Amino acid sequence: MNPSSQDDAVGQRIAVVIPCYRVTQHILHVIARVGVEVSAVFCVDDACPDNSGDFIAAQCRDPRVTILRHAQNQGVGGAVMTGYAAAIAAGYDILVKIDGDGQMDPELLPHFVAPILSGQADYTKGNRFWELGQIRQMPLIRRIGNLGLSFMAKASSGYWDVFDPTNGYTAIHASIASYLPFDSISKRYFFETDVLFRLNTLRATVKDIPMNAHYGDETSHLKVSKVIGEFALKHFRNGTKRIVYSYFLRDMSIASIELVGGLGLLTFGALFGGYHWYQSSLAGSATPVGTIMLSIVALITGIQFLLAFVSYDIANTPRATLNRVVRRRAVTAPSPLRR
Repeated sequence: MNPSSQDDAVGQRIAVVIPCYRVTQHILHVIARVGVEVSAVFCVDDACPDNSGDFIAAQCRDPRVTILRHAQNQGVGGAVMTGYAAAIAAGYDILVKIDGDGQMDPELLPHFVAPILSGQADYTKGNRFWELGQIRQMPLIRRIGNLGLSFMAKASSGYWDVFDPTNGYTAIHASIASYLPFDSISKRYFFETDVLFRLNTLRATVKDIPMNAHYGDETSHLKVSKVIGEFALKHFRNGTKRIVYSYFLRDMSIASIELVGGLGLLTFGALFGGYHWYQSSLAGSATPVGTIMLSIVALITGIQFLLAFVSYDIANTPRATLNRVVRRRAVTAPSPLRR
């Protein structure tokens, strides 16, 4: 760590946010394992039918714990946003999100925080696929679903070098979190990948942290088979927004021309070739060779343009860390508490 990074790390206070919904069997153990490097723990009772907030208040004696309550269930994303808002308002610098079901090891927290303290990342997230030998611990349906969701997340968020997008073990610097549009972020299980999309619009850096998941008697409320269709539509929406923001509103580059040219040539080749093939089939005659070649050349060139665009987009993954720049400029960010 260089001297400037050490200066930035001094006095950085860490807060943990734990969404609580039917986790009374595990939550006390999770809180007990949160290390001394953490200054505060915000437990968000998301209208839990087991009254998680009351349970923690009665059973937990950790002075760092603050209990936040929702009158109505808002989903894991809504609970995390509530925790973020409270932690930012209280002046904490780094916000770590851990689930309360025991699947995430709180002792890994320093690994998630270190890249942010050293100025290497604005946001870190877990990756359960890093060590191949550990993947067998994950149920098969989760493995298959995560592979598909990961590719869609790469394309929609623009972070082509991260994996395991639904991993909820994350850390973010408060100076970056304060710029997230809390009201617009998905409140349910899509929120992790929606956050990645929002971070890309800020050009924040994201880093994967290797981790192992622990699967015991806890119940996962995320059913990949049920959400993959919904996620696909949301990924398409976010991917389209990101491309418009990045290549036509915020900036224009050779990639913008490649994208427009590629889509235009593909559309022309498909429509032109399809039309003449249909006309020839009605007339019972062969389609002229020149017509066929014109359509094929347009299609091939369009594909090449799109591949060039994807290559540019992969190389355009954000690399420069923002949180130190944002803090030093002392810019007043829009308050996430303004609902």
